[in-house]
Amino acid sequence: MIPEIRAQQVALAATDSMPQNISKAGRTFAEVIAETVNQANKAQDVGDKSIQALESGKAQNLHEVMISMEEADISLRMLVQVRNKALSAYDEIMRMQV
Repeated sequence: MIPEIRAQQVALAATDSMPQNISKAGRTFAEVIAETVNQANKAQDVGDKSIQALESGKAQNLHEVMISMEEADISLRMLVQVRNKALSAYDEIMRMQV
């Protein structure tokens, strides 16, 4: 049997066996990832703006600039780790035999 047809049959069987009363109260994985990417992007923007403020002399405290830069760095590192874990999980699922 062609693998694509088999995958479609498995997906259909899984949806047929799911209870009908499940409410969609939670967010989807894609929504959570999109929000995380947006938060990391905002942190990067804040870090860039604080550096520009420091360079132009508008920043009063160096420690606030350093904190915003570290927050941006940590959020980017976390996002990269989430991506790595998601890719690792995807690879593991693809290696599973059905």
